[in-house]
Amino acid sequence: MSFSENFLHFIWQFRLYKTLDLFCIAGEPLRILNPGMYNKNAGPDFNYAKLSIGEITWVGDIEIHIKSSDWFLHGHQDDPAYDAVILHVVYQYDRPIYRKDGSQIPVLILEHLLPEHLLVHYHQLMNVVSRFPCEKQIREVEPLIVNGFLSRMMVERLEQKSALVLDKLIRLRGDWECTFYHFMAKSFGFKVNEIPFELLADALPLQILRKHLDNALQVEALIFGQAGFLSGSFKDEYPRKLKKEYLFLQKKYALKPIGLGAWRFLRMRPQNFPTLRLAQFCGLMVISDRLFSRVLEIRELPDLVKHLEKLPVNPYWLNHYHFQKETEKVKLQLGKRSVYHLIINVISLFLFSYGKYADQPQLVSRAIKFLEQIPAENNVIIGWYRDSGLIVESAFFSQALLQLNKYYCAQKKCLNCGIGIKILNK
Repeated sequence: MSFSENFLHFIWQFRLYKTLDLFCIAGEPLRILNPGMYNKNAGPDFNYAKLSIGEITWVGDIEIHIKSSDWFLHGHQDDPAYDAVILHVVYQYDRPIYRKDGSQIPVLILEHLLPEHLLVHYHQLMNVVSRFPCEKQIREVEPLIVNGFLSRMMVERLEQKSALVLDKLIRLRGDWECTFYHFMAKSFGFKVNEIPFELLADALPLQILRKHLDNALQVEALIFGQAGFLSGSFKDEYPRKLKKEYLFLQKKYALKPIGLGAWRFLRMRPQNFPTLRLAQFCGLMVISDRLFSRVLEIRELPDLVKHLEKLPVNPYWLNHYHFQKETEKVKLQLGKRSVYHLIINVISLFLFSYGKYADQPQLVSRAIKFLEQIPAENNVIIGWYRDSGLIVESAFFSQALLQLNKYYCAQKKCLNCGIGIKILNK
């Protein structure tokens, strides 16, 4: 039966072996008073452990291996960091280990101390062919356990993404408005066009755009021009006006547009075309001089949704999905799902990040509240967990499941998952 050292770490950390009448390999009685602190860095696996061997109490490090000979396989015999090891815990014993002073390190063998059900459940999780390891067992775990761990996943997700926000903030010299502008632009790409929208934000600094927010035509000229859509010749009056404005502003600010080839149109509905998304992004810029400051002022989700649903989009796009390409009437405003996408991926994230940064816990609470009020997203991954019996009603839990799946389920890190641990212990 095969398993990883991480499994033995898990066994040791949570004392899931038979703890009565323990003996070292040499026959001395052994009592584990404290298993120690799990060390995820270099050095022995557990530090500051406390145990008694015979009549002597020891405090020091614990090293854990599948086989005792792994000590040499890992090169510990040449590493002084392992001189303080007081117990070598192994699944199988195949050779003794000695310290540099010649004394033998005491050994505890786990091979006959592990409960059979634990091994069975572990192998079921690790070897099952399914969409995620506990697909067939998760419905048996109490909702309190599942929801508790998913809440932890949501906070972990926000903290991970918040680190990206703070990294961008540093590169933008502490300007929260510019940082928000960059993240909002990227999110307007709605996955398929995230990269060109991000390139656009880099190519069109907010400091320049901000000078023209009182003139919608100039805002549209700057955004479409820097996006690369005004490089051709046009018959329609609207794009001709945009190009005229853009050529003047391009020369004034020495602007260089991004390549038109970066944008993706294939296999998309017209309402998702980047041209329409750019037009909507123009509307967002026009109505909000200091967009992030405005977002901080909005306390209720319906007010925020209303703010994003009523963007002023140039009427040219009512019957165009591209410059000089007419179509049937197009819905100009962002749909509810698109609005929720922006709130989930940008606004709630920034409320959380800024709340932590500025020590304003009410903003952190507001971020969580918005996620709890928004309906859960529908995608393939969320569908897997729903099929397994989970009730996923809000974006708080759908986002938490995405975090769980990416960083735990897909990597089979069941030993680090509160749900997995519960299943292993059943």
